[in-house]
Amino acid sequence: MSNDSEAEETEPVEEDAADEEPESGFQSGDVVKLAYTARTVDEGQLVDTTDEDVADEEGIDTDQQDWGPRTIVLGEGHIFPDVEEDIYGKEVGDEGTVTVSAEDAFGEYDETEVRTVSKDKIEEDDRYPGAQVQIDGEQGRLETIIGGRARVDFNHPLAGEAVEYEYEIVAEVTDREEKAQGILSLMLDMELDVWFEDETVEEEQLVESDDEDEESEPEYETVEVEKDTLYIEATPQLTMNQQWMMGKQQIAQQLTQLLGVDRIIVQEEIGGGGMGMPGMMGGGMGGLEEQLEDADVDAEEIAEELENAGE
Repeated sequence: MSNDSEAEETEPVEEDAADEEPESGFQSGDVVKLAYTARTVDEGQLVDTTDEDVADEEGIDTDQQDWGPRTIVLGEGHIFPDVEEDIYGKEVGDEGTVTVSAEDAFGEYDETEVRTVSKDKIEEDDRYPGAQVQIDGEQGRLETIIGGRARVDFNHPLAGEAVEYEYEIVAEVTDREEKAQGILSLMLDMELDVWFEDETVEEEQLVESDDEDEESEPEYETVEVEKDTLYIEATPQLTMNQQWMMGKQQIAQQLTQLLGVDRIIVQEEIGGGGMGMPGMMGGGMGGLEEQLEDADVDAEEIAEELENAGE
């Protein structure tokens, strides 16, 4: 009888030890490359895919974007939460199929989001059934126009549709530059050159004072600090990118947190002859001298005048 009691007492200890075993597979914060295709459950309508052949079969113009597995950060809302939960604990090469409910995909269909508005709020070229229209900052689909009134559906086009999501984990991304490029591509839908540099920079820091006089002015000192810096090359496409123009501060904040860098510098190269300083003409003083010569200006004379002025 006592032996049985002893056995019962040891069993919970074994269960506790099992619970303490570290989790394996991918977890929140990991960066992976994911190949996937998502379709509506009822009609099989293509929602999204990384497969160029699938897109081509659906009549999508495949020349308008890059195709292939996409880089995502688990835990950052880059994919449906149900799919993310299915990925946790898996390894590279694993596959899965997840059905995402309409509520968790694009929301249930809401009849109150079908509203009547004045047709004057709609551009004349868009006054036809099925047109995608923008009204007071909201995106909608025009259903009908009768007289001076228009009926517009402001629901998401896929509202009320459950989605079947098939995926394969193609690779884990561990290289920092590849992570940065993948995250920027996900956010901005464009490829950018990035690089990291460890730099020593000067900063003004507040000097702690023992003086209890509240009216005394704060003192600062210049100190050298190490900065882990992410550089992003500023291209004309980036400066015109709508997502970047509207949310570059938020994008920079996310990159800082996800990549663990101290600062981000967007560097623009103007002219040729080398990188130069950010925002400055490449080529240094040599380029300036050539321009002065072309303008028939004596550079030595200007330098001498500046020296005399300083004296």
